[in-house]
Amino acid sequence: MPEHENTPEGEKAPRPYHLGGDDRKLHTVDARTLRAIAHPLRIRLLNALREFGPATASKLGERLGESSGATSYHLRQLAESGLVEDAPELGKGRERWWRAIHDGSTFDSALFRSHNDPEVRGAIDVVLHETATTHAQELNTWLGTMDEWPEAWQESWDLSDFKIRLTPELALELSRKMHELVESYRGTVPEDTEGSAVVRTHLHTFPRPSE
Repeated sequence: MPEHENTPEGEKAPRPYHLGGDDRKLHTVDARTLRAIAHPLRIRLLNALREFGPATASKLGERLGESSGATSYHLRQLAESGLVEDAPELGKGRERWWRAIHDGSTFDSALFRSHNDPEVRGAIDVVLHETATTHAQELNTWLGTMDEWPEAWQESWDLSDFKIRLTPELALELSRKMHELVESYRGTVPEDTEGSAVVRTHLHTFPRPSE
């Protein structure tokens, strides 16, 4: 959903749950929709619909290892908040298909300024920790299956970390530049290009205490 922005003093700044790009439809998470997505299964459902396209509750249940009853309930909750909708043109008979309304999400900076509200802080924590868990799962899946990929992909992946001393302003500048670099590659490879694949790039930027 798997992507948010904080906006200090009127400027947009990338945050861990951010999806950029002017050509995509983004949803700004406010206090109302935060309550709707602050549930691990709803986050996973929304991410699955955004990444893999429309699906039924049963198909999503199979993908996520959940019952269709659970996925149906939480899809309805997401629909009430305007995050997913019916795709009736895809259904046959009594099948009910769902699709994500947006390509990604950004966070309203006001939510981060409301950290003294336990309910808001708790909901934000659910979303952020679920996002971090998803990142770890994706990376572990790659490490466990990389030998199944062609040699070119086995030579092109990366698992790096860096430690540099920065001010908050420079950390923000670094994140922005890294977002811009990743976005500059968007749309350069047509979907049907032989040998291509969807590449996941995680960005984690955070301070560490000095010894």
